Amino acid sequence: QVRLVESGGGLVQAGGSLRLSCAASGRTISSSDLGWFRQAPGKERLFVAAISRSGSMANLADSVKGRFTISRDFAKNTVYLQMSDLKPEDTAVYYCAATIRGWGTRSEEYDFWGQGTQVTVSS
Repeated sequence: QVRLVESGGGLVQAGGSLRLSCAASGRTISSSDLGWFRQAPGKERLFVAAISRSGSMANLADSVKGRFTISRDFAKNTVYLQMSDLKPEDTAVYYCAATIRGWGTRSEEYDFWGQGTQVTVSS
């Protein structure tokens, strides 16, 4: 089992920055790829970013490339999503997810989920 706890969400003006954190625990976390997804009201959950279990590979959705970065701190068992130049369309609940099956961009490829953290970007 893997437990994921997100933090760092909040209200920010357009053009601002936020850093989301996801504290991970569980016996399989070291062999898990980690990802971030987001879900706006009334919309499907969408892929944002993922980082490999080794931390050597990362993948970002086209909509956030150049603005968001994902990183992983193995000592703290934490994955971060640094978000810059935020736009109103980035408003959503952001979820951290983990998979032991091999990383991907579809939510069904992830086995464990956090409770989510709200990000609201005002114009």
